[in-house]
Amino acid sequence: MSETRTGGRPPAAATGETATGEHLWLTQACRALLDDPAGDRRAQAAAQLGARAADTGLQLPDLVGTMLRAAADRWQYTAVGPDDTATSVHAHAAAVLETARSLLDALLDGYAHQTHAELARHDHDRTAFVNDLLTGRADPGRLAERAHRYGIRLSAAHVVLVARAAGLTAEVVHRVDAALAGRFGEGNILTTLRDGDLVCISAGGLRGITAELAHRLIAELGADGWQLAVGRAHPGLAGLATSLDEARNTLDHATKLGFTTPVLNAADLLVFPVLLRDRDAITDLVTTVLGPLTTARGGAQPYLDTLTVLFDNQGNYTATARHMHLSVRAVTYRLDRIHDLTGYHPGEPTQRFTLHAAVLGARLLGWPSLQP
Repeated sequence: MSETRTGGRPPAAATGETATGEHLWLTQACRALLDDPAGDRRAQAAAQLGARAADTGLQLPDLVGTMLRAAADRWQYTAVGPDDTATSVHAHAAAVLETARSLLDALLDGYAHQTHAELARHDHDRTAFVNDLLTGRADPGRLAERAHRYGIRLSAAHVVLVARAAGLTAEVVHRVDAALAGRFGEGNILTTLRDGDLVCISAGGLRGITAELAHRLIAELGADGWQLAVGRAHPGLAGLATSLDEARNTLDHATKLGFTTPVLNAADLLVFPVLLRDRDAITDLVTTVLGPLTTARGGAQPYLDTLTVLFDNQGNYTATARHMHLSVRAVTYRLDRIHDLTGYHPGEPTQRFTLHAAVLGARLLGWPSLQP
C-alpha cells in the first residue's frame, strides 16, 4: 500500500490556529494527551484539562471540537508505510477514535465537575450575601463591596418579594432568577432560595416584577400550590430587612387566615400586624367578645366559621349559606344564637367592626383550638 500520509507533528497552522490563537493552549494540550501512553495518568490529565476549560469560560462545543480536530490532525499526519494493509490502517484509525473517545469522556467529566463545583460555590456565596444583606450582621463596608458585585445599591429603595411553595428547589430558583435577570437586568434583580422560600430583591419602582415572577411560578409550579407576597419599598439596608419581614409575615398571616389569593401585597394587610402588635389586647378582645361561644353545644368553632364566611362574603346571607352548604334559615339561626350568647350581631353597624376584628384575631391566634 503506497504511503499517503507524512509522519511528524502537524504545524499549528494546519488547524487554523496561530501562535496567538484563542484556543492554542487547548489544542496543544489535546495533542499532548493523544501522544501520552494510555493509562490512569492520561485520564486524570484530561479531567484536569476539562476543569481548566470550564474555569476559563470555554463553551462545551469548543472543547469537544478542539479535541476532535486534534484527533483528526493526529490521524492525518500518521505515517502509513508500504507494508500496511487496509485492515491495519482501519485498526490504526479505530485506535485513534477510541483514544479520542476516552479522552472526551474524561474531558467532559472534568468540565462538568468543575461547572457543578463553581455553581455550588456561586450559590453558597449568593445565599451568604443575601443572608448578610437581609440580617445586616456583616461589616457595612465589606457588605457594600459585595453588594456592588451583584448590582445592589444599599442606599436605594428595594422591594423584597417572597414566594412559598412545596415544590421550590434550587434548580427552580435558578431558572426563575435567569428569566428575571434576562427580563429586567442582573443589576435590578437578585433571587435566591432562603429558608425554603424564594426570595427576590428588586429595585424599588421596578414595574412588572410581581406579574413576571407570578408568571414564572406558574410556568414552573403550575397555577396552584404557591403563594407570593410583596413587601413595601423601603430605603437603605434596614429597609431590605423590613420589606422581607413584611412579605414573610404576610404569607404567615395568609396561612392562619386561610387566604388563598396567589399574590398578596403587604400594604393591603397592614391591619394584621397592628392587631398582633399588642397580643394581650387582641387576646382580651377575642376572649371577651367570642368567649361565650365556647359554652354553646358543639363549641365555638361552627359559629366562628359562620362569621368568617359571612365577613368573607360581605355580609351576604345567601352566599354564606351556599358556601357552607346550609340553608339561609340555618345561617340566620346561627347568627341569632351568636347574638344571644355574646350580645354582638354582625347586622348591627355599631357592632360589626368589633365582631369582625375579634374574628380576625381569633384566626390569627388559632382560637379556640389554641386558647391562651
